[in-house]
Amino acid sequence: MTSIVLHKISDATGHTLDIVSRACMAQFADVNVTEKRWTMVHSHDLVAKVLEGIKKAPGFVIFTVVDDELSEQLILGCKKLKVPCIDLLNPVLSQMGNYLGLVRDSRPGSQHVMDGDYYAKIDALHYVLAHDEGQSLGDIDDADIVLVGVSRTTKTPTSIFLANRGFKTANVPYVPGMELPQEVLTAKRPLIIGVTKDPQRLVHIRLQRIELQGLLEETDYTDIEAVTAEIIEAREVCERQEWPILDVTKKSVEETADTIIQMLNTRLDGVV
Repeated sequence: MTSIVLHKISDATGHTLDIVSRACMAQFADVNVTEKRWTMVHSHDLVAKVLEGIKKAPGFVIFTVVDDELSEQLILGCKKLKVPCIDLLNPVLSQMGNYLGLVRDSRPGSQHVMDGDYYAKIDALHYVLAHDEGQSLGDIDDADIVLVGVSRTTKTPTSIFLANRGFKTANVPYVPGMELPQEVLTAKRPLIIGVTKDPQRLVHIRLQRIELQGLLEETDYTDIEAVTAEIIEAREVCERQEWPILDVTKKSVEETADTIIQMLNTRLDGVV
């Protein structure tokens, strides 16, 4: 397995970097990533400290720093250290400013204005964390979306991504041979979606997971025949409930979330 150090540098909370890095790393399942987060970097001294940290643990650098001088200091420092350095915001901001014929404001963290949308996202995130892995099902009808699927089908990261888009999302694990909770089966308001994945791909991901945990014992959790049966059983339950089923095998978390949002919008519009 390939290992890398990923330095994420922001002049604010680093929220944008977290979303982008998750979406990118989802495309590289066989890469072990060690993340170094540097937030609230808004002075030359802090940039210098960050560069010292990069020097001690060289790796791939991505950043969102809107101040041009600090951005240039970081880029030149990374060039001296011979590490790749990607500016995620300034190229887009510059092109947009040129198109609009306007001079942009270099305000760190201005993308996180505390408006109604911001608080809706915070509320959605709290909901996701309280309803992860089938927890707190008593108020499941407050959810916008419920994801049902077997273990390691990206239910939790997708739920978090959806929360960042303002959608209250719960996720419920499907355990072979066990009925789903009645609260889920009788829920009326949320869009309930079964998530599934190719058995061979799922086995590969589960093996990586247990190896990282130091558990190399062979179980049904990683047996291809057992996993195939598990997926078929979960799919049949979803079909009986007439829930849509989404195959996430070749989808990043971002792509999965976008597809789910389209499904929710179609449902709200009353389109079959």
